[in-house]
Formats: sequence, C-alpha cells, structure tokens
Amino acid sequence: MNQRQLFLNHVAQTSRNPLMMEIVKAEGVTLTGNDGKVYLDLISGISVSSVGHCHPEVVDAIREQAGKFMHVMVYGEMVLSPQVNYATALTSLLPSSLSSVYFVNSGSEAIEGAMKLVKRYTGRHEIIAFNNAYHGSTQGALSMIGSENFRTNFRPLLPAVRHLKYNDLTSLDAITTKTAGVFIEPVQGEAGAVVPDKGYLKAVADKCKETGTLLVFDEIQTGFRRTGPFMAFMDENMVPDVLVLAKGMGGGMPIGAFVASKEIMDCLTENPVLGHITTFGGHAVSCAAALATLNIITTLQEEEIIRKGELFKSLLVHPKIKSITGKGLLLGVEFEDEKMNMGVIDTCIKNGILTDWFLFAPHKLRIAPPLIIEDHQIFMACEVILKSISFAP
Repeated sequence: MNQRQLFLNHVAQTSRNPLMMEIVKAEGVTLTGNDGKVYLDLISGISVSSVGHCHPEVVDAIREQAGKFMHVMVYGEMVLSPQVNYATALTSLLPSSLSSVYFVNSGSEAIEGAMKLVKRYTGRHEIIAFNNAYHGSTQGALSMIGSENFRTNFRPLLPAVRHLKYNDLTSLDAITTKTAGVFIEPVQGEAGAVVPDKGYLKAVADKCKETGTLLVFDEIQTGFRRTGPFMAFMDENMVPDVLVLAKGMGGGMPIGAFVASKEIMDCLTENPVLGHITTFGGHAVSCAAALATLNIITTLQEEEIIRKGELFKSLLVHPKIKSITGKGLLLGVEFEDEKMNMGVIDTCIKNGILTDWFLFAPHKLRIAPPLIIEDHQIFMACEVILKSISFAP
C-alpha cells in the first residue's frame, strides 16, 4: 500500500475529504509534495509556523537540547533550564502582572488549565465566552466554543457557561459577581479574523474589574506578532488577568501555556496539592525551540507585519471579494458564499498556493502565512488568488 492508503486506513480522520497532500519537505514559506510540487504556505499550519518552517535557529536549538535531555519528570517538580530560561524571557516581554507561566502541550490544554484557574481563584463557577469563539476541542474548551453546530453532538457539556454577542457593549451586563472568568479573543480567529471596535476590549476589562471577574485573553492564534504587536492585547489600554498561548509559540513544536500573576497561579499548589498537572507540558525540547522562536520573533517589527497585511489588502481587489477583515497577517477574504470560497481554495491549491477557510466563516479564505513572507511572495500569492477567483468553478 502507498502512504495515502495507509493514511486513510490507520490515521484517524477529521473530515470526509482530507486534503491528501503528502509533504516531504517544508522550508521557510514553502512546502514540497512527494511529487516535487512546491506550494506557497498561506496558513502556516494554522498560525503555528510563524518564523517559517524549519527555521535553522529553531532546528539547531532542538538538536542541541535533544542531545542533553528530553523528558525527565512530570512537569512542575524539577528545575529544568529550558523551562526556566523560556519563562524568564517570555515574561520579560509581558506586563509585570503576567509573571508566572504554566506550561502545557497545546492551546486546548492551556484553555482547560485557565478554566480551572479562574474557578479555583475566584471560588465562582460561571464562565462567559462569545458567539463564534473558538477555544479548542476538548470537553471544557468545547463548552465555550461559540457555535451550537460544533457543541450539540457532544452534550452534556460543562454547566454554567454563557455565550455573549462579540463586539456588543449591551451584552456586557451579563458579567456579574457570579462570573469566574471571561474568555475572549482580542481578534476572533475562526469567526473569520474579526477585529472588535476600538474601546470594546477595554469595556470588557472594566466590567471584569467592576465585578471581580478574571479576564482571560485567548491569544493562541493572535499572539507572537501574528497581528503586529507582540500580543494583540497590547494595542489596548488594559492587561488581562490570564493570558493563554500556543500555536506560534514553539516554532512548529508542540507547546502551550497559560500565564498569570504568581498570586493567582499559586492557588493551584494547594487544596488540593497538584491541583493541575501534566506529564509532558514544558517539554525540554519544545521549550528550547520556543526560546529560539521567541528570539526570532523579537527581531520582527510590528510595523513591518502590519505593512505586509496592508499589501495583501491592496493587491486583493476583485469584484467578487466583498471585504477583507483582520489585522496584520491574520486576514479573512470574504466571498458571497461558502461554495464560491471553496472553489477558490481548491483552485489555489491546484495552482501552488495552500490556503483554507475558517470554521465559523466558511465563506472567507484564510491568509495567515509565516511572518517572514517576503513581498515578492505576497505578490505571487495574490496573483494566484485573483486568477483562481476567475477560474474557480
């Protein structure tokens, strides 16, 4: 049997129609198939490979750490320099209140930990999330997903989770002294790269402060310069109580984290002891890769990433493009309907551009390339997208 048939037989499928691309090499902004065809990557593994595929500094860090030690003990019990060095470097770039890092393996797991944290710290049970939000697919994270279509077949879910309309000031009165935490994306990813109105996030923060509710920013997709600033919330005049990270954090290696003040985070150490635990969180090799990635990210300029996003917007002009939403290099190209978008995506892939859609906005085409994409690659990508619009079925 060939690899594709083995894939279908033995690797669990998440859809009826997988892409079935067999990638043999990934480097920078390109992917190479087993047939030698080269694709320009406009989605970077869903905002993961922000510094490009197989960045040499990240690869070197992985090799060096793998030669020293990998897994040695369940997370949180031993002093491991890759964890310490990365946590120190990361928190130095965040507001002083975000000083304690709890390492996990993925965004969903980081959300799960943050949900437990806000309940444990406040002694409350209610969680508030938003319509069209995406926070992960595990049971707790799924309870907060803002789409009934995704939730319904997995009920019963967690109780006391309420969903508000995103970017709607009138709904914020639902945040009360019963609310443990408000989980919000500073730019909604799977809703189709939706940017809130200026001042909205500050209003959410003010309401949380008024009610003693912890504000949790899910920056799994927006963090690490994806929208321009180091973290998307840094464009606002406020700081979350808890920050949730993953995706672009590890340069392609699996890692996630939730970050809070030491006061808040310390509540997980007692009543009960080991109130939250993970075996592989903060894996030495992943932390080494994350530190190398962070060092690269800090050399990238916010203004340059925003400029590249604006270049995409200026080039993607077509009567069938209704709008382009988003910020920086997290953009959604809106078409009339899902059928049109899927036709464009399929045609793009045939023509060497890898892109896809958004879970809660299937009529929008995703643009989230590695942040190192160069102007000539943007021009090439936009040319293919425009041609694909004309020839899409």
